[in-house]
Amino acid sequence: MILEKVPTSLRGALSRWLLEPKTGVFLGNPSARVRDELWDKAIKKTKASGVILQIWTDQNPQGFSSRQYGERERMFIDFEGLSLVKIDKNISTTKKQNSDTTNI
Repeated sequence: MILEKVPTSLRGALSRWLLEPKTGVFLGNPSARVRDELWDKAIKKTKASGVILQIWTDQNPQGFSSRQYGERERMFIDFEGLSLVKIDKNISTTKKQNSDTTNI
């Protein structure tokens, strides 16, 4: 799981089941049931500005499946059964403009 802008308490809850090698990045190999429970917990604790990306191994041509919550610059999209990354330039432009104005 990759988390952005989430409460610290959520990171603590996830660290009981997964390793956090870098802030907001969680690794592990939980069962499908535990993975779904962690997803539900993350969704409930995340506010509107938060972002969650969950990726796990799966038996498909790419070897993984994913789900996401929140709005990110880079989003997985399904294209005829394949996951591709779509870069939304509107989101990146808005973020850049916001960071430019805060540095003034």
